Amino acid sequence: MFRTPEFSHLSHDDYKHVYEPAEDTFLMLDAIEKEYESLRELRPTVCVEVGCGSGIVITFLASLFKHAAFCMATDINKTAASAAKKTSEQNGVIVDTMVTDLVKCLQPRLNGLVDVLIFNPPYVVTPNEEVGSQGIEASWAGGDNGRQVMDRIFPLVSDLLSKRGVFYLVIIKENKQDEIEEIMKSHGFSMTVVITRRSGPERLSVLKFTKVDTVT
Repeated sequence: MFRTPEFSHLSHDDYKHVYEPAEDTFLMLDAIEKEYESLRELRPTVCVEVGCGSGIVITFLASLFKHAAFCMATDINKTAASAAKKTSEQNGVIVDTMVTDLVKCLQPRLNGLVDVLIFNPPYVVTPNEEVGSQGIEASWAGGDNGRQVMDRIFPLVSDLLSKRGVFYLVIIKENKQDEIEEIMKSHGFSMTVVITRRSGPERLSVLKFTKVDTVT
């Protein structure tokens, strides 16, 4: 239904430092497309992608809402933030990119204002010592249960989101979906599974979290 953003401007050399769009990236695009009608009803004014990598996801979201939404993207990898900016420009949309750890530079300024929050986190199960890089490794190394990074954002989501805001998260089976649901429930969220797909040995899912008092 919607065109995938153009990213041919990114080269082989870029992908030595920036996560190349892969199955998890395109699953998130499919999830956003599936959610388009509910997102359109939401009429988002502020959208944020955490860990933007190449930038095609936030660029896709920006292309859906044009100038109606202010779109931002963060990445701890400065090369990724630069690549994401180029991707948005290549596709004729405006995305502000920032180099920061998760959402550190956005708080408290954007607390209560974010309508759509997206995170395709480093979810691969790795030794904990591999977590914390500011290079390409930051895009996949998730440590214990692949959750060392994503667990850090869960307590921040409630403050960031607007009352009607939604949070989309990519996970794999090893991340323990039931545990994530319980954690987010403790922060006042209801969870639904938007889409699930098997990619090689991985079972990828996109989860959607909505504040409980806004669920209908």
